[in-house]
Amino acid sequence: MRGKVIGDILVLKKEVKDPETLLEIPGVNRVVKLGRIRGKTRQPEVTVLVGEGTETIHKENHCLFKLDVSKIMWSKGNTTERKRIAELVEEREIVVDLFAGIGYFSIPMAVHSQAEKIYSLEINPTAFNYLCQNITLNQVDNVIEPIMGDCRDSAPYGVADRVLMGYIGNTHHYLDVALNTLKEEGGVIHYHESVPDKFKFTRPVDRIKEAAGDREVKIMNKKIIKKYSPGVYHVVVDAWIK
Repeated sequence: MRGKVIGDILVLKKEVKDPETLLEIPGVNRVVKLGRIRGKTRQPEVTVLVGEGTETIHKENHCLFKLDVSKIMWSKGNTTERKRIAELVEEREIVVDLFAGIGYFSIPMAVHSQAEKIYSLEINPTAFNYLCQNITLNQVDNVIEPIMGDCRDSAPYGVADRVLMGYIGNTHHYLDVALNTLKEEGGVIHYHESVPDKFKFTRPVDRIKEAAGDREVKIMNKKIIKKYSPGVYHVVVDAWIK
């Protein structure tokens, strides 16, 4: 069986003969099968095999995430990265999360750090709705300010000590937005990209430096988060930019 438990729902990649037997797994009350991932918002196709409903509350690293597994993607492979980023945020920092989703990074930062303010931007109305619910659920309304809309139009200018770019796809097209979001004296960008193996640490760095132009760039960390597909890796680069 290949699957992952999200809240009380077991999400399978393949059908099994007797899905009811999977309810014997501790904490599992429902079983669904994941199909294709559709569109820009990466909405999953889901078939319910056992139980009713697809909304649940997932617990991770002392944080609560409410989501509907038939509408929202959840990556267990990013668990370590979500924890790592929360530990990097320093006291009184202002953080901008350009692709917040349901609060994958914003919620752990708000719960576990002493950030002064986190601006969390999300374009998908469904994800934004869950982001707002998760802010309340984790009692971090005083830290996170949710902003609905395309980050290119909605990102605050010149305020951030740290910028999260936790989306993989055409992320490099938004490096200019991230740079404009940083304070004048500079700050850190956490840039995510899906990259072929032989370019996994060169292409992301080159793209950051190209976007930065004549600004000073210091690469602080390069890390593989997980294998994305055959020969392709999801990587993150931490870059300090003046």
